[in-house]
Amino acid sequence: MRILVTGGAGYVGSHAIRSLARHGHRVTVYDNLSTGHRFLADGFQLIAADLEDATQLSRALSGIELVMHFAGSAYVGQSVQHPRKYFRNNVQNSLALVNAAIDTGVRDFIFSSSCAVYGVPDKVPITEDTRCQPVNPYGETKLFFERILDAYSRAYDLRAVSLRYFNAAGADESGEIGELHDPETHLIPLALEAAAGLRPHLEVFGNDYPTVDGTCIRDYIHVTDLAEAHATAVEFLQSQSGGAFTALNLGTGYGRSVQQVVATVEKVTGRSVPLRITTRRPGDPPSLVADPTRAQKVLHWTANRSLEDIVASAWKWLNSSRRQQVSAGDPVSR
Repeated sequence: MRILVTGGAGYVGSHAIRSLARHGHRVTVYDNLSTGHRFLADGFQLIAADLEDATQLSRALSGIELVMHFAGSAYVGQSVQHPRKYFRNNVQNSLALVNAAIDTGVRDFIFSSSCAVYGVPDKVPITEDTRCQPVNPYGETKLFFERILDAYSRAYDLRAVSLRYFNAAGADESGEIGELHDPETHLIPLALEAAAGLRPHLEVFGNDYPTVDGTCIRDYIHVTDLAEAHATAVEFLQSQSGGAFTALNLGTGYGRSVQQVVATVEKVTGRSVPLRITTRRPGDPPSLVADPTRAQKVLHWTANRSLEDIVASAWKWLNSSRRQQVSAGDPVSR
């Protein structure tokens, strides 16, 4: 299939385009590079443009059979401070994309969503039938666009899948691509940076939660497993005969606490991770763990990589990316 991938020069998108290529699909990347990186799309056709650019978007969609949509803003805290930005990028621009896709005859659409649509769940593991009640603008924007896709599936015969990620982590096993955010807010790369001496300590937000060791529990899924789920979602849509909207959780079904992640980082790296315990962040649930049963059945997919695999790949990427910066003469961040 000919697939347009928005945000394909970002973290999850860059892994997904490689998975799609391995499955024999022809991929075009559409990314304004505001948070993505051109080298993450090396080897693929790249259109560097905004979703607001109707002319470029229309040209990019010519001949496309399926749209895979990653582009958007993704910092929870920032969404609270700047909700206008989030509703513009994640709703207004996404709506422009799906409208343009419909107008050019595209009827298959895969959306990069988030477990943030659930907010603070009443119980875990979380199924797709759990009530969606986001607690921040980021989660609201993801749910808003899911509802648009649901309505469009009934009105315009759109076949759409929304993939609700839990905690994406790790890097491609090759060490060539990986997580590269500025600022970095995710636990595993921050813990690895602390282990490497690139930051003085790892901040742990609360150690008084009702969990096994008092720290938050999350479901960490390897980004390569996540990418493979997108490729199998393409096959799922191709098997559907009419318009429909399907939401699926992508996770492992296993929760790991912050302290357990830190212990794994120390095991993999052979280095200690200095910690600084601070107060809880508002709205952080004690535990977020997926029930991935529906995705496993619908997509014939399972997350196979362990937390140790995740940390090992991220450690390899951290060392590889720093070597590249030094050899290129670029300043090494932090």
